Amino acid sequence: MLKSLFVFGVLGVLLIPAQCDRISVCVEDDNDLRVVCLIPPKPSTIASYEFSWSIGTKENVINTNVSGTSADKEFKDKSYVEEQDPQGYRMTLKGFTDKLSLNTTTFMCKMSGEVASIIVEKEQLVQCSAMFLKSAGSWIVCLLLFFYQTHS
Repeated sequence: MLKSLFVFGVLGVLLIPAQCDRISVCVEDDNDLRVVCLIPPKPSTIASYEFSWSIGTKENVINTNVSGTSADKEFKDKSYVEEQDPQGYRMTLKGFTDKLSLNTTTFMCKMSGEVASIIVEKEQLVQCSAMFLKSAGSWIVCLLLFFYQTHS
């Protein structure tokens, strides 16, 4: 009984919703950059997005569906955006991994009036497959605790 109480207490703490990153950047297997923006949509508004990066003081628009705004020339036809279920967008940028600043690059996404940004160091970029393991860590621990509980 005491052991069950302990196990379910640990599970409860692990499953408390933590603040999720609203933007993440990773490198795909083919060396393309992936930027995921998970800003929840606002009711009764048109879903708009704008992905950009800033190296130094200059901000460059990579991809957008905002009327009256367009991507910078160097990014034309180099990126595409997919809608994520249940919310957000994922942008893939082809062939620009080597153009990241040696120091830091700031990635930004703007959706329905909200802005999320992340500062990325080129050497610290992770493979996108590792991002799944990072987000699934608490579920792996839960499964291990569950199997421990059922087999003891």
